[in-house]
Amino acid sequence: MAAKEDAELEELIRSAGAEPEEESEGGGLDLTTLVMVARKSVPWILLLIVVGVTAAWLFLRYTPPTYKSSSTLKIDEKTEAGVLGIGALGGAAEKQQNVNKLSGEIELIKSDLIYRRLKDSLKLDVTYYVEGTVLESELYRTSPFRVEYEAKEGAAYNTKFGLQFLPNRRFRLTYTANNQEESGEYSFGQPVQAAGFLLRVFATDAYTTEALDGSYHFVINDDASLNEYLNENLLVEIINPEANTIGISFTDHNPQKAQAIVNKIDSVYLVEKILRKQEQAARSMKFLDEQLGENRGNLQGAEENLQAFFKRNKTNDVKADVAQITQLLQQLEDEREKLEEQADLLADLARLIEQDRLTTREDGDVFQSVPALSSIKDGQLTQRIAELSDQQLDLRRVQFSYQNSTDAVKLRQEQIADTKQVIRELLQKNQRLVRRQLAKMDIKQAELEARLRELPEKQTEQARLQRPLELYEKYNINMMDRKIEFGIQLAGTTPDFQILSPATLPSIPISPRRLMVYAIGLAAGVVLGLGLIAARYLLHNTVTNVAELERNTQAPVLGVIPTYEKEKMVVSKLVVDKNPKSAISEAIRSIRTNLEFMASSKKKRLISVTSTVSGEGKTFVTVNLAGIIAASDQRVVILDLDMRKPKINLAFDAENVKGVSTILIEKHTWQECLQHTSIPSLDFISAGPTPPNPSELILSPRFDELVESLFQHYDVVMIDTPPVGLVTDGILIMRRADVPIYIVRANYSKKSFLKNINKLIRVNGFTKLTTILNDAQASSMHGYGYGYGYGYGQGYYEEEAPKAGLLGRLRKQFS
Repeated sequence: MAAKEDAELEELIRSAGAEPEEESEGGGLDLTTLVMVARKSVPWILLLIVVGVTAAWLFLRYTPPTYKSSSTLKIDEKTEAGVLGIGALGGAAEKQQNVNKLSGEIELIKSDLIYRRLKDSLKLDVTYYVEGTVLESELYRTSPFRVEYEAKEGAAYNTKFGLQFLPNRRFRLTYTANNQEESGEYSFGQPVQAAGFLLRVFATDAYTTEALDGSYHFVINDDASLNEYLNENLLVEIINPEANTIGISFTDHNPQKAQAIVNKIDSVYLVEKILRKQEQAARSMKFLDEQLGENRGNLQGAEENLQAFFKRNKTNDVKADVAQITQLLQQLEDEREKLEEQADLLADLARLIEQDRLTTREDGDVFQSVPALSSIKDGQLTQRIAELSDQQLDLRRVQFSYQNSTDAVKLRQEQIADTKQVIRELLQKNQRLVRRQLAKMDIKQAELEARLRELPEKQTEQARLQRPLELYEKYNINMMDRKIEFGIQLAGTTPDFQILSPATLPSIPISPRRLMVYAIGLAAGVVLGLGLIAARYLLHNTVTNVAELERNTQAPVLGVIPTYEKEKMVVSKLVVDKNPKSAISEAIRSIRTNLEFMASSKKKRLISVTSTVSGEGKTFVTVNLAGIIAASDQRVVILDLDMRKPKINLAFDAENVKGVSTILIEKHTWQECLQHTSIPSLDFISAGPTPPNPSELILSPRFDELVESLFQHYDVVMIDTPPVGLVTDGILIMRRADVPIYIVRANYSKKSFLKNINKLIRVNGFTKLTTILNDAQASSMHGYGYGYGYGYGQGYYEEEAPKAGLLGRLRKQFS
C-alpha cells in the first residue's frame, strides 16, 4: 500500500513539474492594460512636456542668435569665338564646362589669398566684446575703444584681455599669464607690455558716459584661428551653372560683421580674379606644350614597337589568325571523319567478299543490296564488285540446271575467284591510299595546333603593345584639343564680373528658430511620454484586470474581490462579519452564488483554495468565503493544509499547537483540534506542528477518513492548500476537491502564473478548476462592478469617502 502511494506521489510530481510550459494564449495588444498604463502615465507625460518646453526656452535663452548675410555674383564670359569661325561646344559639354569654371571660382574665393586681403582691409585680427546679463556680444565697429598692438616673440595670441573703464579717461586691463592673473591701470594711448604684446588703447567715437558702466574684453587672434573662423562661417556655392551665378554667404552672431565680410569679399574678388586668370593662362599653355612634346616621343616609340611585332610575326591581326586556324582544324576533322568512314567501309567490304556474304538481288543490282557501295570513289573497284555480283548471280542460275562437278559450273567458279582476287588488290590499294591521307591529315593538324598554341601568347603581346599606343594617341588628341580650345578661349573671351544682389543687413536670425525649437521641445516631451507608456506597458508583467485573466486562462472566473482599504492588515483576517454591507462582502456573496452553479449547496462540498505563490490572498479568500457561506445557514469547517506555512490560526488569532498534522498521525482526534470562530456555524482546524512529510500525510487514507468524518457534521469543508507553484501538496488536495479554486492577485501575480492554471487543466484534468481575481481596483473589474456602481443607492455600503482636495481628486482620477 505504501509503495502504491509513493508511485502515485511521483506521478503527480512529474505531471506538475515535468510538462514543458506552453506559450500563453491571447497574445497581441492588450488595450485594457494599455489604457490603464496610459492613464497612470498622464502626470508623467505632462511633466515631460513641461520639461521639453522648459528646455527649449532655456536653449533659446542661453544660445546666441546667428545671422546670415548673402550676395549673388554673375561671372560672365563674353566670347567672340564666332569671329574665328568656330561654333559652340554643345549643351551638355558646355554645362559641364561652366560647372568646372564656377568650381574654380569658388576655390579662389575661399583661398588664403582672399582671406589675407580680407583680414587686412577689415581689421579682423582684434575682436571686441561686451559682457551682458547672460551672454556676451561682439562689438563690431561700435566698440568704445580701439587696440593697436605689436607682437613680440612668444606673444600669447587668442588670450582674453579684460578691460574696465575708470574715471579720468583711464582703464583697468586684466589678463592671465603663466596661470596667474595680471592687472593694471593705464591711460589711453599709454604703451602697455602684456602677454608678449605692446598694446595701446585709444578711445573711439562710441566712448560715452553710458559706455563707462560696461564690462568689456578683447582678443587678439592669430592667422590660424581667423582662417578657421572664416572657413566655418563662409559658404560659397553654385546657384545656376547655366547662368554662371554663384552665391556668397557668411554667418555670424553680429549682423553688421556678416554684411561687411560678404561685401568686402565681393570687392576683393574682382581684382584677384583678373590676376589669377592671367597667371593661369600662362601656366596652362606652358603645361600643354610640355605634355605634347613628351607624348610625341612616347607615341613614336609605341608605334615602332608595334610595327616590329607585325614584321616579326608576319601578321597584323592575331584574332583573325585564330579564327582561320580554328576553321581549318574543323575542316580537317570533318575530312578525317569521312576518311575513317571510308576505311571502315573498305574493311567491311573485304570481310563480306572473303566470307561470300555479298548479297545480290534477283535483278542483279548490288548497290541496292549494299547501299554503302555508292560512297566508294574508285570506279574500277565498284565495276569489279558489280561484275562479281553478276557472276555470282549467273552461277546460281547455272547451278539450278547443272551439277557442281560440270565444266559450266567450274568455269564460272574460276571466273568468280579471279574477280575476287582483283577486288582484293583494289581494296588493298584503296586502304593504303586512305591511310596515307589520314597520316597527312595528322601532320597538318599537329602543325595547325602548334600554331594555335602560339597565338594566345602573340595576341597578349600584341594587346600589350597596342594599349600604350592607343593611350598615347588619345592623350595626344586630347591635349591638342585642349590647346586649341584654350587658345580660342584666351583669344576670344573677356572676363566680366557683376554683383546681382549685394549683401544686406540681416534682421532675423537664421538660428535658433524660436517656433521650431519650441516645437522640437514639445515633440520631444510627447515622444518621451509615449516611450514611457510603451516601456511601462512592455515591462508590465502582472495581471491587472479580469479581462486578462479570462483571455489567458481556460478556467472560468468565479468572481472578483475588490481591494480592501478599510484597514492595513499584517496577516489575513475575517472581515465579512465586521463589514457585512461593504463592497468586498457583496463581492464574496456573488462568488458564493456562482458556487451554487458549480456544486449544489444541498449536498456535501469539498472546496480547495490555492494559488501559485505566497502572498496572493489565498488565506484571505478562504477565510472570508467560508464566513459568507456560513452566514447562509450552512455549517462550514476550514482545514489548514498549508502545513509548511500555516496561516489560518493567525486569521482567527488562535494557537497552532495541534491540528491536521497531529490528526493524520492519530495523535489527536479532529474533535480535539476543532476551534470555533465568531460566526456560530464556522469552525476551523489549524495546520498543527509542521511535519517532515506533508505530502505523504495527505496521500494517506487517514486524510480521506478525516474528510468523511467532517462531512457527517458539516455541509462545506474549505481547505487552505499550499501554493502549487512551490510544492505539489496543493495538487494532491485539488484532485479530491469538488470545487478547486485558484487565486490570482491583481497587480501582484505574474502573467506567467496563468500558464500554470492551463497546465493543471490540460495535464491533471481539473475541468472544474475556477479562478478568482483578488485585490482588484475598481477600473479593472469590467463586468464585475460592486460598490457605488452595483445598482444600489450611493452610500449604501460603508466605503471610505475619497480624500478632499487636489491630491485626492488626482488620486481618484489616475487610480
